[in-house]
Amino acid sequence: MSAPESDWAAFVTDTGNGKAHMDLAVDGITCAACMYEIERGLRKLDGVENARVNLSSHRLAVDWDEQTTSPAPIVELLQHLGYKAYPFDPAQVKSRGDAVGKEILRALAVSGFAAMNIMLLSISIWSGNTTDIDPETRSFFHWISALIALPTVVYSGRIFFRSAYMAVKTGRLNMDVPITIGVLLATGLSIWQTIQEAEHAYFDSAVMLLFFLLVGRYCDHLMRRKTRSFAENLATLKAESAAKILEDGSTQNVPLSKLTAGDRVLVRAGERISVDGRISTGTSEVDQSLVTGETLLQSVQQGDLVYAGTMNTHGVLEIEVTAAVKGTLLDEVNSLLETAMEGRSKYVQVADRASQLYAPVVHAAALLTFIGWVVMGMDWQTAMVISISVLIITCPCALGLAIPAVQVVASGLFFKERVLLNAGDAIERLASVDTIVFDKTGTLTLPDATLSKKHGLSADQLELAGRLALSSSHPLSQAIARATGAQHILSDVKEIAGRGVEAVVDGRAVKLGSPAFCGVSDVQLNEMRTQRPDASFVAFQEGSEPATLLPVGQFMREKATETIQQLRDAGYNLEILSGDHTGAVKYAADMLQVADWKANLKPQDKIDRIEALKAQGRKVLMVGDGLNDAPSLAAANVSMSPVSAVHVSQAAADAIFMGDSLTPVMSALNISRKARWVMNQNLIISVIYNLLAVPFAVLGFVTPLVAALAMSGSSIIVTLNAVRLRMIAGASTQPNEKA
Repeated sequence: MSAPESDWAAFVTDTGNGKAHMDLAVDGITCAACMYEIERGLRKLDGVENARVNLSSHRLAVDWDEQTTSPAPIVELLQHLGYKAYPFDPAQVKSRGDAVGKEILRALAVSGFAAMNIMLLSISIWSGNTTDIDPETRSFFHWISALIALPTVVYSGRIFFRSAYMAVKTGRLNMDVPITIGVLLATGLSIWQTIQEAEHAYFDSAVMLLFFLLVGRYCDHLMRRKTRSFAENLATLKAESAAKILEDGSTQNVPLSKLTAGDRVLVRAGERISVDGRISTGTSEVDQSLVTGETLLQSVQQGDLVYAGTMNTHGVLEIEVTAAVKGTLLDEVNSLLETAMEGRSKYVQVADRASQLYAPVVHAAALLTFIGWVVMGMDWQTAMVISISVLIITCPCALGLAIPAVQVVASGLFFKERVLLNAGDAIERLASVDTIVFDKTGTLTLPDATLSKKHGLSADQLELAGRLALSSSHPLSQAIARATGAQHILSDVKEIAGRGVEAVVDGRAVKLGSPAFCGVSDVQLNEMRTQRPDASFVAFQEGSEPATLLPVGQFMREKATETIQQLRDAGYNLEILSGDHTGAVKYAADMLQVADWKANLKPQDKIDRIEALKAQGRKVLMVGDGLNDAPSLAAANVSMSPVSAVHVSQAAADAIFMGDSLTPVMSALNISRKARWVMNQNLIISVIYNLLAVPFAVLGFVTPLVAALAMSGSSIIVTLNAVRLRMIAGASTQPNEKA
């Protein structure tokens, strides 16, 4: 029974015009086939206009006409299809995902321990059958095997049994159905033959089958778990409360949900702005790099618009709210991100595509084998043994391990190259890339502002500038302090808000601050900006000497030029899409010799360009780091993000690279191509194995024991082939393969 209508009402969003929206967390989704089944089923329901399942987070987004249907029929249909639904809560999704992982790991440990012990007993029986084992001892060993196997099958097999039961209950088949039938038949027949004191029992086959399948399932779970965190991480840029200015002029912290358009909020220096609004009082500089990609601090004053998620670097601002919870730029980015990730989750892995034909073919083969031998006069028990052999020998262990085994090995190679994978299918998608789109700010450039090496100061002047910078809280001053390594603050330093700092050293006045503060003319400043559009400028002046302009900015990553050249030589099409201003983007594009670039882009603009490339048949890799990049990271065929990226972008990306160098991007692409080659080899091995083994099993030449050994052997072969990837990936950093 579904929850009462009133229980779901609190989680329904009215989207206007009689339409409603609800997000649900759905348990029981194991593969792309589940996703398609849910979407198709819900779209057939009267009133449901759209249903989208995110395969990574198991999030179901449903839109419907309130005049035609309501939440209850939607939830009831999900239950009829065999899935449990809950209101979507990122924290609960994470806890449920962790619980599933622990359940699989416990089942894996139990089946592995049991398999080892049963195999020890089986070896004694096999050797005894060819020598002098007496029937009583053999029967005793069979009963001990049964006592180990029965609780193991019940405990470790319930993961497959539940899935198979729900599939059969709703009139469908999945890969867990033949697994369940094979395990239960092998166990049941083994019990029957143990009671009859027969020579053979097949407890080892059933338990080994479970063990190898659980290995593959746990590997897949580890990869999927990493892609479920974007909804939680978005909170890192959301201030959940704001200092509301009351009518008497006092302030009170209130939740964002209590703010309406026209309210005024106070934002102090160093605080993140929590609303979209217009400045009513105050001046400051705002760091928008994480939200818009703009590298330079933006001077703001009365009447200027500011956005949620940006940082107020100094000065106190009073902001008139235009949007607080819904309708903010941050909310828009979140919406774009969710939509893009739902679209990306439609990707079906190679193993999923191969497995879609598996269940019906195996069932048909086993059933026809049983019927055929009975018709030919064989007793039902012997025919059953042969059909069980068919089920076991065609077990999808090799198919189930073909991809995860390569993923595990490749993950180690990626880690060696300082790349962490967020998604198991990222390897396949990286291997198919032909176009690479880079963000500029924090991606091609370093994430933190620093002082340019071409600063024009002597060593003594540089030390003095660094000591002055220690007294200022301004981000550009802090960058100078870090770059110089200054540790000792000058005494009697005066800070003039919004302008800079000054002190007297050995009878000479020294200043560090804005160009105007140090007497730099607009002509000189504009000339420097023309030469270095990628930098902000801090002026340093000693005594009456002319001031020196110090370029401070986010400069190119280590080996950026070499990596871009390698990618170009390898045949990849390269583009730069940035929210930064035109001068800075052009400067970077010219330096890297990237002909295709666009500046001043909003998140939707980046998505539009990526979708246009995909419409041309391109396979797009997006590399970005800011909040404004998160939706386009999700929209691309595959994506990478530096470890310095905002958490939302890291979660939206398929892979994260560490360090200040750009070389891991090239390494990841080369490793992925080699890994896909090995994946395809493993799938071919799995197919050849079945083509050779099944006819022998159907003809009765294979017992369940031999079938289990053959199944295990095929699993070992694909695993060893996956390990071979380590040997062939030695040249992974060499751009010797054309895209």
